[in-house]
Amino acid sequence: MDTLDATGCAKTMMAIVTTGNGGYEKLEYREVPIPVPDPGEVLLRVLAAGVNNTEINTRLGWYSSSVTTDTGATSESQQSHAEQKVDGGWNAATPFPLIQGTDCCGQVVQAGEGVADHLIGKRVIVRACMRPNGYDTMDNVWMASDFDGAFAEYVKVPHTEVFPITCDWSNEELATIPCAYGTAENMLHRAQVGTDCRVLVAGASGGVGSATVQLAKRRGAHVTAITSKAKVEQLRALGADIIVERGSDLVSELGENTIDVVVDNVAGPEFSKMLKVLKRGGRFVSSGAIAGPIVSLDMRDMYLKDITLIGCTAWDEPVFPDLIGYIERNEIRPILAKVFPLDQIARAQQEFIEKSHFGNFVLVPPNSQA
Repeated sequence: MDTLDATGCAKTMMAIVTTGNGGYEKLEYREVPIPVPDPGEVLLRVLAAGVNNTEINTRLGWYSSSVTTDTGATSESQQSHAEQKVDGGWNAATPFPLIQGTDCCGQVVQAGEGVADHLIGKRVIVRACMRPNGYDTMDNVWMASDFDGAFAEYVKVPHTEVFPITCDWSNEELATIPCAYGTAENMLHRAQVGTDCRVLVAGASGGVGSATVQLAKRRGAHVTAITSKAKVEQLRALGADIIVERGSDLVSELGENTIDVVVDNVAGPEFSKMLKVLKRGGRFVSSGAIAGPIVSLDMRDMYLKDITLIGCTAWDEPVFPDLIGYIERNEIRPILAKVFPLDQIARAQQEFIEKSHFGNFVLVPPNSQA
């Protein structure tokens, strides 16, 4: 099918193009060609796109091994990250210029060669973490880090990575799901969290943290959440059983050997205390390090207590289909903090890294209501 037919005769679209590592000046709102789906791909009209740490970290070059600081919000830290030698992202150097946008709710408007047209017109969300070589290897690629993403009016993706969804959620609410909830569910799946499991969630008020609280409660776990004093009530409403104020001494508050699973995307200086509160045979699982990637580990805590350390980037096969089921059965609910027009991405990211919000930010492109 010709692209002109699928998009109402439009040849170009508006997109946010990230031109390289650096500050907000690297985010350019400009006109670019509408992508044409290759064989096995579909073209989506983007209805809404979520904002994540991932896009900010990639722009700053934070995934470089030369960066050892946190994902700080100041312009000084942004410049510091950008000036350091950038030796690549997860799989290779980031392919700048790049359209970022890891979270996508969209509508299928065109199918490439070899793709049945039954998806045309469907509202879908995109599995952002893709396993191109199958699930017997941890090889993975990510939309918006390894190829162009959803900060645009249109995006093309493999047809195997779009999931039609039937629910009464808004487009913006659905756009809060893929990265945060996929990451959270993957960690809980890998750590084998089940009924009556005692789970500690660090950074519980963020997108991944609040998703982890919901998803752990859905599994029947007993959840302890770490957050700021200002966000205590929101976490209670999500179902957190115990709340510990950020900065408190975890060992004094919880006691040693009291937690089955720690879910920690914060890391930084509090890491060593996380292992102290874990029970013998406990599991520590992480997919991030917003307070700093370099931590202090007392090996005796790990091996004398038979602790399992679990790193999570590649999503396991059941994770995303399970999430679709949770949504359609009303077992979880989205936490939409704020919606911004696509061209206000810099303001959205500035507010995002202030961490004063609860839940997720979403961008909407100019054609989202077409």
